[in-house]
Amino acid sequence: MRAVLASPGAKLRWRQTPAPAPAGADSAVVRPIAAATCDIDCPFVLGATQLLLPAHIGHECVAEVLSVGGNVTSVRPGDRVIVPFQINCGACANCRVGRTGNCLSVPPLSAFGMGMLTGHFGGTFAERLAIPYADAMLVGLPDGVDPVAAASVSDNICDAYRHVAPHLGELLRVDPDAQVLVFAALSRRPTFSASVPLYTALIARALGARTVALVDSRAGVRAHAEKLGIEALRPDELKGRPRAALVAHISADPLGRAVAHTAPDGICSSSGGLHRSASLPMLDMFIRQVTIHVGIPHVRALVPDVLRLIAGGSFRPQDVITTLGAFEDAPALLREHVLSGATKTVLVA
Repeated sequence: MRAVLASPGAKLRWRQTPAPAPAGADSAVVRPIAAATCDIDCPFVLGATQLLLPAHIGHECVAEVLSVGGNVTSVRPGDRVIVPFQINCGACANCRVGRTGNCLSVPPLSAFGMGMLTGHFGGTFAERLAIPYADAMLVGLPDGVDPVAAASVSDNICDAYRHVAPHLGELLRVDPDAQVLVFAALSRRPTFSASVPLYTALIARALGARTVALVDSRAGVRAHAEKLGIEALRPDELKGRPRAALVAHISADPLGRAVAHTAPDGICSSSGGLHRSASLPMLDMFIRQVTIHVGIPHVRALVPDVLRLIAGGSFRPQDVITTLGAFEDAPALLREHVLSGATKTVLVA
């Protein structure tokens, strides 16, 4: 089969590689039919992360099930499914309580499409993909939901959802006008794409927030946000703005500025970035009783709730897509995505 290989220097090409073996008793083999870029793919392919190249890339997709093992009961050949990017068994102590991003049955960080650090599971920009623990991992695509719209449920959409959904209901109960502020890029030359910040703002609005703003240094991202009905701010426009009850820090820039803009008794939820350390205003946080949550999303546990939100029509992730192309053209389109700083590219087989 063919899979996209990324090499240093943002070189991308189809590579012939062994196809997955026939599905084992608890596994499945699937064919990606709508595969999406993740916000980390740009810095990854540009060599700006701790992830090593060369690597088979891609970890977000909707796929068609081709074959299943004898023990698999939840899906069958022909089904369309979400493939969560993290590998999880569904049976260990962590998986049973929804901590699927920290499954105890596999090495830490086990995932598709990010090279040696996350294991040899392959990438979703490929003609076939082997899925271990198929009953635990695969989630059927609801009728009426477009695979293109759901392609990033595997990671980025669930990542956005976890910044908002666990916190917003209580904040709005206390104050129906509670503000949500989303931090994206603050620096002049960001490398991460902006889909998670945009998804986060859209989800906050879908879940009832009346005032949602996004901060980004890129004029194109701000224009995209405004087109979606989201208030967009340059970083310098934060000065004098009231602190927000919920701040989503989805940025490679330091966490301290986001914390400083979190209201008393507010929550700052952070994707963490790739920094080894961060400087925080601890005394100010203590006085204002700010809660910080930093970490990875437990994607498989969130997928059903996210799919219900999409199926209900209040959240349209397809509005974040900036490039829709053919799977056959993956190397050229992915290179263009990386070098142009596009927000979200989805390739359809």
